[in-house]
Amino acid sequence: QVQLVESGGGLVQAGGSLRLSCAASGSIFSYVMGWYRQAPGKQRELVARTTNYGTNYADSVKGRFTISRDNAKNTVYLQMNSLKPEDTAVYSCNAHFSSLFDYWGQGTQVTVSS
Repeated sequence: QVQLVESGGGLVQAGGSLRLSCAASGSIFSYVMGWYRQAPGKQRELVARTTNYGTNYADSVKGRFTISRDNAKNTVYLQMNSLKPEDTAVYSCNAHFSSLFDYWGQGTQVTVSS
């Protein structure tokens, strides 16, 4: 089992930046690593996802957010620039290998003030 711990959330003004980290208790090499977010009253949505072959992003964050992974450190990052109030949500890290090997962190709050 892989445990995931997110950090780096907080309160930031619109236009600002934050960097989220997701530290895993074991190797993430074989996992698809993703960042998801859920705003109050809304469904959870994919923000960004990375494999060892590439990345993909939600249209709403393209050009502003960057996901990266350091397999040696078992850590995934989400650099968030040009933040908007609509980016306010709980951001959660996910490690996915299969339906049986799918893990979530506890989430970290990101609040963007206008």
